[in-house]
Amino acid sequence: MTLLDAQPYDTAKARKRQIKILIAITAVLVLAGFAWMYRNWPEEHSVDKFFDALQHKDYESAYGLYFNDPGWRQHQQKYAQYSYADFYRDWGPGGEWGLIKSHRIYGAANTKGFGGGGVVVEVVVNERAEHARMFVQKSDKTLTVYPY
Repeated sequence: MTLLDAQPYDTAKARKRQIKILIAITAVLVLAGFAWMYRNWPEEHSVDKFFDALQHKDYESAYGLYFNDPGWRQHQQKYAQYSYADFYRDWGPGGEWGLIKSHRIYGAANTKGFGGGGVVVEVVVNERAEHARMFVQKSDKTLTVYPY
């Protein structure tokens, strides 16, 4: 085959190729956008489950979610620094937030300096103007109250 024997330029085929390339680029950009928007979803989900347990007055499950240890009863001595009684005093009906009747995740932000890397999740509790801020450690999904 020589240069003079080349097939004629097919505009329809070229147009289809351009459309396929544009669709692929758009799909990659949309997927990257979704990945960016939901980058903190696992941490937000952990905090949502924690507040769901508090809202349903299941304080023992909430304590297990706080330490990301559903079997915390088998080794309570491991959590002697923040015992279940202290947790109930802080998060129970007499705690700072009172009886939790509603909650919703307001937003989340990554941190680098505090505790080695995690996510601060802001939660609207009982439609109060002041929001609860929970710190979720990325490595082990344990929760703490964000001190700042």
